[in-house]
Amino acid sequence: MKFPKFEAIRKLGKSHTGRVAMLAIPTGVVSALLMGGVAQGAVPVSFAISGTQFKIASSQLEGTGFSQYSGVAKDADGKQHPVVTANIKDATLENLCQSAVQDTPLGKVGILIKAGGKGTPASAKDLQIGMTGLKGDAEFKNIRIGVDASKVNTKAKGSKGDFSQDSDTVSIKDLKQDSWSTTASVFTLKDMSLKLTDGSETCD
Repeated sequence: MKFPKFEAIRKLGKSHTGRVAMLAIPTGVVSALLMGGVAQGAVPVSFAISGTQFKIASSQLEGTGFSQYSGVAKDADGKQHPVVTANIKDATLENLCQSAVQDTPLGKVGILIKAGGKGTPASAKDLQIGMTGLKGDAEFKNIRIGVDASKVNTKAKGSKGDFSQDSDTVSIKDLKQDSWSTTASVFTLKDMSLKLTDGSETCD
């Protein structure tokens, strides 16, 4: 199936300017997907988020060293976006999918990234996600609910007085998230594929 605006994108890609523009789209979105920052001091470095939310999905997430509390993400214009900050010390994600859609002069352009779907899950260390929504079937071991966010049992912590929870392990089946940012000290994407789309293919 051919998309009319993709023909315009293809023609644009033939020029030097077009090639630069085409390279900028996936590079910018991948950076947002893998290196976005929650600005509430919970990550080693703080930087402005892109202002575009993205989706994360996984058939099975397994993690150790979990905490969750409220936070704020700031974009380049200084606008604050409320988020729930989730920290996982070590995580594996089966059938990982990440997608983002961006408006461009040629219409909507999407990026679809998949990994960990051939028997070896994607993995992350010191994973932190700033999200606005989460769905799935979750199980927590040794969970503590109502902990002060500054006292959670993870290296990354929230603000004193804020509500939080933590647990030794977390397991989520059929995970779906809407996120502003993701950071990790190491993010290993086995069998990764990246696809430029018309924005209709997402990780729903």
